[in-house]
Amino acid sequence: MIHYEKFTLDNGMRVLVHRDTTTLLAAFNLLYNVGARDETEDKTGFAHLFEHLMFGGSKNIPSFDEPLQRAGGENNAFTSNDITNYYETLPAHNLETAFWLESDRMLELDFEGRALEVQRKVVSEEFKEHYINQPYGDVWHKLRTLAYTTHTYRWPTIGKELSHIENATIDDVKNFFFKNYRPNNAILVVAGNVEVSEVKRLAEKYFGSIPSNPTIEKNIPAEPKQTEARKLEVRADVPLDALYKVYHMPGRLDKRYYPVDLLSDILSAGKSSRLYQSLVKEKKLFSEVSAYITGSIDPGLFVFEGKLVKGVKMEDAEAAMQDEINYLKEKGVDATELEKVKNRVESQIEFAEMEVLHKAMSLAYAELLGDADLVNSEKELYRKVTAAEIQTEAKNILQKENCSTLYYYAN
Repeated sequence: MIHYEKFTLDNGMRVLVHRDTTTLLAAFNLLYNVGARDETEDKTGFAHLFEHLMFGGSKNIPSFDEPLQRAGGENNAFTSNDITNYYETLPAHNLETAFWLESDRMLELDFEGRALEVQRKVVSEEFKEHYINQPYGDVWHKLRTLAYTTHTYRWPTIGKELSHIENATIDDVKNFFFKNYRPNNAILVVAGNVEVSEVKRLAEKYFGSIPSNPTIEKNIPAEPKQTEARKLEVRADVPLDALYKVYHMPGRLDKRYYPVDLLSDILSAGKSSRLYQSLVKEKKLFSEVSAYITGSIDPGLFVFEGKLVKGVKMEDAEAAMQDEINYLKEKGVDATELEKVKNRVESQIEFAEMEVLHKAMSLAYAELLGDADLVNSEKELYRKVTAAEIQTEAKNILQKENCSTLYYYAN
């Protein structure tokens, strides 16, 4: 059980506090409700660019890392299609340093300095290294474009095209910042050896006067139901042929999310899972194979992917994968198998709750989803899933007309 208290500043910023006296640390987690899905088709990669830009100096503080390191802290950030998340861990008695640093970069970045040019080059090099020049690096560019026709999940967080970051103007960057990085679009969680009253004082002192943006709206177009199978063939300089199959699935707020998540574990969690045992160990068609979900807030994707053993035909590999899908849809899941994956999920949740930073992140994300107490009820939601629900969702989701398939051939 993660206990917490919550309050909201006058500018709309939500603050949650989890007191944990078993540690000398404090975790400061600031989640912004902005990700790649909030971009426009002609200006993508901006949320990820800001993950970098926010470390490039703010209006009054030229270096973010230096004062934090002097206070014994460390920090990092990540971006997804749904959110951007910044976090620090530091000795609890130095907590004010995190408030000072994060509030200044929420107030205003250093738009006049060289930060934009420096980070533009960093992101451009990352795009080239990991997405253009890396084997299979463009897979998610192709899969998202294939699976989504309307929703802004059509591109990955790095962006749709390198030129969008290369050509971003200072006005583009400012507009994106002052639209999205506002207190009423943020959730702050402080966890650790802290007093609620002190967190409230610091929140008011450092964030209370930052103006909100009352015009923030989420006008994200819904993806229409897919009604026929889609396929794409690609040839590239990669070591092995690869097969990717993606199916539309319920979003994070749908109660059907939980049986679908467990379904992916039944198929692919560990070397005793169905796909590994059948397709890798017994039939030796794939050198590696997995099934997983994107876990998106809006309806996401259920993903199968695998690298084929050299000499295996794509048609044979796909047919064997389809056999596994059909078998699960027809025969369902046995009680022992289901109990095993439920225990695995519970262990993962409990292990995450041992770290103060993970507790802060979980609280922030649950609050974004609409109820911070989800961190305490989620284990039970997984525990309640029945074998019949998993089989039903397998039949609903893993249909031919709901599938987009990418054949990735080695030259």
